[in-house]
Amino acid sequence: MGRIFYAHVFRNAILLVVAGFPQAFLGMFFSSSLLIEIVFSLDGLGLLGYESIVSRDYPVVFGSLYIFTLLGLVASLISDLLCVVIDPRIDFEKR
Repeated sequence: MGRIFYAHVFRNAILLVVAGFPQAFLGMFFSSSLLIEIVFSLDGLGLLGYESIVSRDYPVVFGSLYIFTLLGLVASLISDLLCVVIDPRIDFEKR
């Protein structure tokens, strides 16, 4: 029973979780970090981005957006690689 569950149900169900996790995690992480840093006056990347937007410090805004985008791309890449490991039927090299 456990082997059938893992081979047929779990493998197909976990693909949805692995594919959607990076976007959900990063959105929740950045919005909650901004909220927590503003409420508790903590220094961090979210507060730095917020204060730079308010004070119109554009190089800092672009730098923080660059870091957030880079983290999102790395998380998506890891998610895609995990999808291939979980389900070998997925092949990114097919043309």
